[in-house]
Amino acid sequence: MSQTPTASNTRLAERGDLATALGVDTAGEEDVTWTTLAGRVEPRSDSTFASRGATIRDDLGDRLDPDLIERERDRIAAEIGRLPDVREAGVPDEPEGLYTEVAEPGWRPYDHLLEAGFFERLDETLPRFTAEHVETTARELVLTDRLSSALDDAGFDEGEKTALLSAVANDSERLSRWVPSNQIPDDVEFDTSTIPPLHQRAMGGALLWIRGLDRHLWQNEVLVTEEILDDAAWYVKAMLGGLFVSATAAHDLATAERFTDEQLTAALTAGTAVQIVSQEELLHAVFYITDEMRAPSELR
Repeated sequence: MSQTPTASNTRLAERGDLATALGVDTAGEEDVTWTTLAGRVEPRSDSTFASRGATIRDDLGDRLDPDLIERERDRIAAEIGRLPDVREAGVPDEPEGLYTEVAEPGWRPYDHLLEAGFFERLDETLPRFTAEHVETTARELVLTDRLSSALDDAGFDEGEKTALLSAVANDSERLSRWVPSNQIPDDVEFDTSTIPPLHQRAMGGALLWIRGLDRHLWQNEVLVTEEILDDAAWYVKAMLGGLFVSATAAHDLATAERFTDEQLTAALTAGTAVQIVSQEELLHAVFYITDEMRAPSELR
């Protein structure tokens, strides 16, 4: 099979929307990719992005273990590289199989970030998703060469990287429905004290969806099509890509390497955004199998 599932290729219209969101004029059916956008997006200074990044760096830098984060980030990249083989294997033979293994390296950095108070601090420092915040995030993201190169090394081709960027830039309305736990109104009909921070919900949710995929596909084998398997492989790759971006930002935070404060804010926001959008897409493309999507019944 192709290493890039069909679901990873954003449609021409979506790429046009991406270019428009970033203020880039395109001609006709011109190919819009991360690389072409990086050469044409105008940088904009945003003092709030810089100040938030600096605050996060000051508050969390000493709490994180850079060696642990780097080691587990490399393991996540290795699992991303295994996904073509996972897809080729088709429907799992048991309820805990290859996708469960793929998710495993993500849990250690998740636990470490949880113990360090990382997620709570992000909720306190970063704003909720708005169209303006998402646009600035996408703009900073596409101009961050180091992050683009890291995604290359993790096995994302140009089309896949552009799809991740599109998931950030084109979904501000969907993202706006994910509210930081400290900004949930008091008059909602549930106990807000039990709601984890937004960035924790995104990362933990992505890992749980991946871990549950083996059982879902195994139980519903008669319904599963090749397209559903393609979508599963892509959205898992996208979620792991978002987690990889988050881990890269956390590692930079712990080592004070090369991200500017603006880029740090953008990477933390984008990693979460990709995990949110991709898990919601996985839900509708793979877990909610409608009659129109399912494989034909052998009884007909």
